[in-house]
Amino acid sequence: MWVDLVDKGESLARNRMMSDYSVETVNDGLSEFNVLFHGPKESIYEGGVWKVHVELPDAYPYKSPSIGFVNKIFHPNVDELSGSVCLDVINQSWSPMFDLLNIFEVFLPQLLLYPNPSDPLNGDAASLMMKDKTQYEQKVKEYCERYAKAENFVKSKEDEESEEEDISDGHCTSSDDEIPGLEDP
Repeated sequence: MWVDLVDKGESLARNRMMSDYSVETVNDGLSEFNVLFHGPKESIYEGGVWKVHVELPDAYPYKSPSIGFVNKIFHPNVDELSGSVCLDVINQSWSPMFDLLNIFEVFLPQLLLYPNPSDPLNGDAASLMMKDKTQYEQKVKEYCERYAKAENFVKSKEDEESEEEDISDGHCTSSDDEIPGLEDP
């Protein structure tokens, strides 16, 4: 279930995010959750919406969180299969002065706006960006259209009520192949 942090007044909003992000907790805890992240305005990622998985280590904020895109994104510094992010400020130079708000309002937007093809996790994206920027931008937009549509994450009240009825009838309707980012064994 997605929760609008500001509207619901969740403690996570007050203590961790302090902003207007939708968050889905994992295993009903506060150390693992997904955040809906929107591509920066006036960028080739504008209009895209990604589910970003966040895991907070026990030593957070002294140790950096683990961050990864769940749905696919075409970017030189994001591994296409795992969604892991190559970003020095998270992976190497993290400081307890940073918080989750910095990640979602500064670090990730900067990553998308200013990719570093000389230090890639996605060699195909880096190569294409350096060889043919127009084709690279087209592929980014294709990925946004195919994998990062807002309607994939925004459900109407009727859909949510229908799902609640489905859950309460004792039948399971989900499977692993419906979850983005998971591959069949």
